Amino acid sequence: MLEKFYPNEYLDSAYQIEFERLFQEGYRGIIFDVDNTLVPHGAPADEPAKKLFARLKKLGYQCCLLSNNKEPRVKMFNDEVQVQYIFKAGKPKVSGYERAMELMGTNKDNTLFVGDQIFTDVYGANRAGIRTILTKPIHPKEEIQIVLKRYLERIVLFFYHRKK
Repeated sequence: MLEKFYPNEYLDSAYQIEFERLFQEGYRGIIFDVDNTLVPHGAPADEPAKKLFARLKKLGYQCCLLSNNKEPRVKMFNDEVQVQYIFKAGKPKVSGYERAMELMGTNKDNTLFVGDQIFTDVYGANRAGIRTILTKPIHPKEEIQIVLKRYLERIVLFFYHRKK
């Protein structure tokens, strides 16, 4: 029952993902959550984020930002990295993930999703049939509704780690 919330991988950071290996495995598109996955909540793209997207483009990946945030927030980050983006995505609804794949010209078999939340990011990507990589949140300061969800996430992660 909890399996629908389990990521395919759980890593400390989006910046430690072996994107070269995944490209060799046939992945061509990456959908990213922004806040607390790539930068602290509300922050613009920093040097590590800019370098990451430059590297991904050079490898041949298509990328899309998928955020439940409003457009000014997502656009501010995207102005520095220049990829596709979708704002007010309504994650975990599957439609945002499908739209992202459409924008990138990819499908569920060659697309990855990278995000920091189980109940929005991972659950939605799993429902869309996409390989998921959960990352630890970058910064501990979060909105209250996210803080409350983190307690429930700990329970899911406890069983995830027991199963692995």
